[in-house]
Amino acid sequence: MRPTHLNPFFGDLQSLPGIGPKTLPAYRKLLGVGDTEPARVLDLMLHMPSGVIDRRSRPAVRDAIPGTIVTLTVRVLSHRAPAKGSRAPYRVVCEDDTATLTLVFFNAHTSYLEKQLPVGETRIVSGRLELFNDTAQIVHPDHIVSQAELANLPLIEPVYPLTAGLSAAVLRRSIRAGLKTLSAVAEWIDPPLLSARAWPSFRDALETVHAPSAVDDCEPSGAPWQRLAYDELLSGQLALALLRRQIKTRGGVARAVTGEHVQRIEEALPFSLTLSQQAAISDIRTDLTKDERMLRLLQGDVGAGKTVVAVVAMAMMAEAGLQSAMMAPTEILARQHAATIAKLVEPAGLRVQVLTAREKGAERKTILADLAAGNIDILVGTHALFQAGVDFKSLGLAVIDEQHRFGVHQRLALAGKGDAATEILIMTATPIPRTLVLTYFGDMDVSKLTEKPAGRIPVETRLIPHDRVAEVMDRLAAHVDGGGQAFWVCPLVEEGEMVDAVSAVDRHRVLAERLGDRTALIHGRLSGREKDDIMARFAEGAISVLVATTVIEVGVDVPNASIMVIENAERFGLAQLHQLRGRVGRGAARSTCLLVYGSPLSETAEERLRMMRETEDGFLIAETDLRLRGGGEILGTRQSGSPMSRVAVPEFHADLLAISRKDAQAALAADPDLSSKRGQALRSLLHLFERAEALRLIEAG
Repeated sequence: MRPTHLNPFFGDLQSLPGIGPKTLPAYRKLLGVGDTEPARVLDLMLHMPSGVIDRRSRPAVRDAIPGTIVTLTVRVLSHRAPAKGSRAPYRVVCEDDTATLTLVFFNAHTSYLEKQLPVGETRIVSGRLELFNDTAQIVHPDHIVSQAELANLPLIEPVYPLTAGLSAAVLRRSIRAGLKTLSAVAEWIDPPLLSARAWPSFRDALETVHAPSAVDDCEPSGAPWQRLAYDELLSGQLALALLRRQIKTRGGVARAVTGEHVQRIEEALPFSLTLSQQAAISDIRTDLTKDERMLRLLQGDVGAGKTVVAVVAMAMMAEAGLQSAMMAPTEILARQHAATIAKLVEPAGLRVQVLTAREKGAERKTILADLAAGNIDILVGTHALFQAGVDFKSLGLAVIDEQHRFGVHQRLALAGKGDAATEILIMTATPIPRTLVLTYFGDMDVSKLTEKPAGRIPVETRLIPHDRVAEVMDRLAAHVDGGGQAFWVCPLVEEGEMVDAVSAVDRHRVLAERLGDRTALIHGRLSGREKDDIMARFAEGAISVLVATTVIEVGVDVPNASIMVIENAERFGLAQLHQLRGRVGRGAARSTCLLVYGSPLSETAEERLRMMRETEDGFLIAETDLRLRGGGEILGTRQSGSPMSRVAVPEFHADLLAISRKDAQAALAADPDLSSKRGQALRSLLHLFERAEALRLIEAG
């Protein structure tokens, strides 16, 4: 149960003045709140500024610097309304003792401006000053106040990320209203650390970030933001420590791994395992023979051979007479994994089955009956694997692919599917910088695959300006005529935006006019069966060019496809570009990735594309991505219950990671049930940062 004193933080966003049914969708979109989740005051409070406006500069008009934000005290001289039907703006001419200033308004409401700026009165105006025909002007001033209202003018003003249908002024009003509803909470930070860092309380930190009195009050390096970042990191580390304690201490079993199945599988492999694959397998074997539960992260670059390592782990589990489950983030990937695994384990005679939302009726009943009877050794599927009614006879190992797409909630559900001794292996193909591993995977042991399997030919990457897209299509036509296959990826900026689906549709139409039915289109709006049918035809060679959105980003394996075209490549992040490029270079043919970009390129986009051309090293790419974009997007979009940061920014708060981890471990060592005064405060912290589900682990013992 959530403590009642936290209720104001979890109040409905619509309880705030100015937020109603019409504006709520814009707030939900801005704050990343899912369709089925409540939008709360807390979500608004954790919407952090992206910058700051300093209005403290109060020069005379003559001394104001063009292009800067200034706050000027002027007398109103005259109003100049445009002629009827004219598109010219409304102008208000003002002056001080040094020069004239013109205030410019488009689509103006005359009566409102006459009331705001009465002729002969003194007003304080603030905004960006520009020169027009050698006269100082401010277009649509941000603030206009009388001298009596000067105290209400925010001299230091946070700037926030916005979305369509929501203005900065409206958002700021909502945040101010939200702040007024909040109460103080008991302190959960250790007093010596709080004192050493000179951090404010949680409530005061929120107040200061959103209503700053100095520029650094709402910057990531400032004490208030640092305090909130530490709170978020501490909540994550506390939840992970609780999960690790539960996994490591509850009923671990030493497995009787004979090596019989593994030997047959390894002997049948058409390639030799790399040294890092062998090391990872050795790590897993050691884990399984201990009387503690395994919780291991298998981290490897695109094409590093994680699936083979997972297959060996599942074969070890079968040797011990237990079942394994592999959870993938998409149906396409689950079915592909099932097909790949079935071939690899065939020499050992292991039985593999797939289960997704598509399996229904009699087919589903048969699978579930076989699973419960122990007639399935390895079950592969999506999150449907861990829903009610899916019962294993003896689940010994759970493998999760692309863990960043699943959150702590799913890990907790998964941990409870088998008996207390279920081992967990988590794989990620997104190389993660060291600083982020601690944040998101702090509860795990880590094995890293650093080499590519022997025989992999490097992918050549080229940058092509968009005005040469016709040449790309010419090359593609020749490639297809020669029996080759290719991907053509169009950007999906935000799920659900029609413009992105249409761009893929438009590109497919143009290519289909030229190449006929050798092209196909795949995107997230197709049903699972439609996507699988298209992928099967592409894998068989019946389709030569697959036009896609990023639905094909992870795991799709078609060795004959040797060209990857990424259109509007400047709109993708580095990690995403790297994942997409990894779809080619899997066969014997030399492969090419063509990054088609629109001009002009921003500095950041240019650096991203240059990095892609210069290296295939995913770990180097991830470090660059962290530097260019921060940690928030490297592991994918934020989902409910996922471990993504809303407040902590790795490049500013990396030093707090290790401190928060040690603090969490020390707090649990001193107070395992979080029952002390500080323990109760830490429970509040877990609620505030959506980690309260971890508290169930304490109750579970």
